[in-house]
Amino acid sequence: MSFSLYIAKRYLFSKSSNNAINIMTLIAALGTIIASAALFIVLSGFAGLKDFSLRFSSLVDPDLKIVPAQGKSFEISQKQWSDLSAIEDISVCSKIIEERAILQSDNKRQIVTLKGVDSNYSAVTTIDSVILFGHWLEPETVQVVSGGGISNKLSFGILDTSTSLTLSVLKPGKGQITSVRSAFNSTKVFNVGIFDINETLNYEYVYADIGIVKQLLNYNENQLSGIEIKLSPNADEAQIKKHLQNIFEDQIHIKNRTQLNSALYKMLNTENVAVYLIFTLVIVIALFNVVGALIMMILDKKESLHTLFNLGATTKDIRRIFFLQGSLMTILGGIVGLIIGVAIIFLQKQFALVMIIPSEPYPVVLSWVNFVIVLITISTLGILASKLASQRITKRLVKSN
Repeated sequence: MSFSLYIAKRYLFSKSSNNAINIMTLIAALGTIIASAALFIVLSGFAGLKDFSLRFSSLVDPDLKIVPAQGKSFEISQKQWSDLSAIEDISVCSKIIEERAILQSDNKRQIVTLKGVDSNYSAVTTIDSVILFGHWLEPETVQVVSGGGISNKLSFGILDTSTSLTLSVLKPGKGQITSVRSAFNSTKVFNVGIFDINETLNYEYVYADIGIVKQLLNYNENQLSGIEIKLSPNADEAQIKKHLQNIFEDQIHIKNRTQLNSALYKMLNTENVAVYLIFTLVIVIALFNVVGALIMMILDKKESLHTLFNLGATTKDIRRIFFLQGSLMTILGGIVGLIIGVAIIFLQKQFALVMIIPSEPYPVVLSWVNFVIVLITISTLGILASKLASQRITKRLVKSN
């Protein structure tokens, strides 16, 4: 053990004859502990909220989605479909058609996103697990499944024979519209299910059989607006994308789940960085107490420093003593704070101490990444604060008595 480290540990764990300095040191240590615990808890809580938010979108988002490179649709040949289905790590594929439509219930209307799906869709996603009332639609029928928000706004339920539902889509083509009725393709539908995912999707989507949507849009048999894919466990996404690009060439773009929710991911990541910076500022403010405590300790130990200098210690050695003392204080305080933070997050996960709603505990994620981030942050800032305080020691200070 070096001379400077030995003296630094003695100064750190021994009481000063000046009670004010002992109180200041205690406040500095508690500030470091609380700040590091708070940063870890907030990062864990925000990571939980991020997973909580993405959990809903993952219910209806596939692992991969093929979309047209240009326009709203593309055509797929039988050979392309066979080659696509033959890729080893692709578990299930589903053909889809999406378009904006008008859903009319008696005299009420709402613009919705109409999504035509085939019989494989419920295997690609877990949409059938969020059906609140009724059941998932049957293939080759005029059945639809609507979001709870749409159902509430247009005042219709499931298996409601007293309410007439009509889907209308603007006819493709060019030229001036001569009459509203002739401008739309329409069909009567029958709602058999209501899903509940989140507020946005509940007011946005209506699911129907792909055959109905093809008829409304005048699409031919091979025309699609997308293909949604479920991958096998441990599948190589990059390799599969390469195979798909070879099959379709420049006809398509391929998006994974992150790319499908790019705006949501950017927002969540930006908020995460903002929260980290705000609480890092809190740590910086807390470390001013460490700087103050070290400076007071330097002034209190002035006589001892003069003795050490006369015994052969250099000014650099004495600076190193207080640098190590401050660094040890912040690092040990950070570790204690992290232990407290981990304990609180563990208790929340096990016993749901705080509820976000009466039936749902506040989501948290116990991550070693957050542990490392907090430890590096508190250590780096603590070392900088200790370096700043130790620079107060000059040759003139240690020589004077």
